[in-house]
Amino acid sequence: MTTAKPETIDDYIASFPANIQTLLELVRNTVKAAAPDAQETIKYAMPTFVLNGNLVHFAAFKNHIGFYSTPSGHTAFQEELSAYKGAKGSVQFPINQPMPLDLITRIVKFRAQENLEKGGKK
Repeated sequence: MTTAKPETIDDYIASFPANIQTLLELVRNTVKAAAPDAQETIKYAMPTFVLNGNLVHFAAFKNHIGFYSTPSGHTAFQEELSAYKGAKGSVQFPINQPMPLDLITRIVKFRAQENLEKGGKK
């Protein structure tokens, strides 16, 4: 893991071993495809997508990719997310299992719609 605070998502991803970089790029590209108008940034030292406010964050850890879609995003997909470790606004996708890209896509689309309704369409 990196000790310097990344300034871009590219910097963040580049700080990990190749196998983790691949997983992070998969998640990143999935989020971008699900919310093409969202902007990339770094918040809380994590890759973040913003669309009328925070959309989702994700981060790599030793044994999992953390995915943070706020409590509402997790509540809406609670049943499907129950297969994974998690908390109120976070879920842990194990790095030794395929990333649930379809689930991530649906969560991101849900959050994008929620943010657009909350903040008025841009």
